[in-house]
Amino acid sequence: QVDATIADVTITGSNRPDVLIDIVRRAPTPADLAKYPVSIEQTSSSLDIAAVQSADGRDAKLKTEIAIAAPSTAIFQSVRVFEGRVRLTNLRASSQVDLRRGPIEAASLAGRIRLESGIGSIEVRNSELTPGGMMRLRVFNGLLRVRFARMPASARILAVTFRGAITSDIPLTRKDTFGPRFGETTLGAGDPVMSM
Repeated sequence: QVDATIADVTITGSNRPDVLIDIVRRAPTPADLAKYPVSIEQTSSSLDIAAVQSADGRDAKLKTEIAIAAPSTAIFQSVRVFEGRVRLTNLRASSQVDLRRGPIEAASLAGRIRLESGIGSIEVRNSELTPGGMMRLRVFNGLLRVRFARMPASARILAVTFRGAITSDIPLTRKDTFGPRFGETTLGAGDPVMSM
């Protein structure tokens, strides 16, 4: 689990069996570093990384860069960042990100994927819809783009927008005349589900 206030978080999966964490903090003065301490705690079931500003602060000058290299099968149960950027690459089990302000960039993901950006964007490239998995992508205000390396053999795809437009190379049944616009389709057996 990762919890940070103002941060750029990069998580990369590989065949390595261990976890490598690199954290850099930047602040106007050395005294400011005390306002957002770093905490890394390991329990029998989780590894928790935090760089949260004290007193619910949101000072953009107090920034953290967090780089994590982990097994591609690691479960990232909760990555929460108030403002910044999150990059995910080569994670095959479970990835859940909640970023309030900023972009999420993801590549080569599989399994259970939940990515949410409040004011920002989400771009997913070369990822897979795998049996038993799912892909749930949410953006409150911004661009959402998904590019598959190949057409999914089986999936249930649902896309909804309240003010934007939906474009897709995968044929979708659409409703876009009044109110929220949506598109949907079923490929193969209709599993897993992808909702945007």
